[in-house]
Amino acid sequence: MNEGQSPTPEEVPVEPTWADSEHYIKERIKGYQTWYDGKARSCKSRYLWMRGLTVVGGALVPVLVNFDFNAVQYTTTTVSLLVVILVSLESVLHYREQWKNYRSTEQYLGHELVYYETRAGAYRDIDGKQAFLLLVDRVESAIASENAATLNTMTLAQQVTEEQAKGGAS
Repeated sequence: MNEGQSPTPEEVPVEPTWADSEHYIKERIKGYQTWYDGKARSCKSRYLWMRGLTVVGGALVPVLVNFDFNAVQYTTTTVSLLVVILVSLESVLHYREQWKNYRSTEQYLGHELVYYETRAGAYRDIDGKQAFLLLVDRVESAIASENAATLNTMTLAQQVTEEQAKGGAS
């Protein structure tokens, strides 16, 4: 291209846009599916570890008090404290709820993509452009709903924590 001239169509780089269905599917839907999958796995793992330790610790305390060894009082107190801390953290962090929110949104995005690609369900009998617009609408609504659910869960957790702190200070 000469300086001062407009580029010809062949010289203009073609960047995919969000309006391009393949790009949207690859970057937005599959990207979010990967992110939600990772977050769901992480939250599930944390929840199961915390829950498992809580159950084991809760079962150990009554057994330990029946033994006679030098540090039995310190051991039972420490295990009991650990159980209380883990239960309290779960009531604040809500790993179970987050795990379920992330997993259900990830699954929904996958189902929605299958319906779109096979023109089934809500995508049946509509043209390509309308189907794509419907896909974007449904996917973005699902992402917004999940964001709202996570924010609601975390806000509620913060309110409960503040109320417990006020109640404990009274």
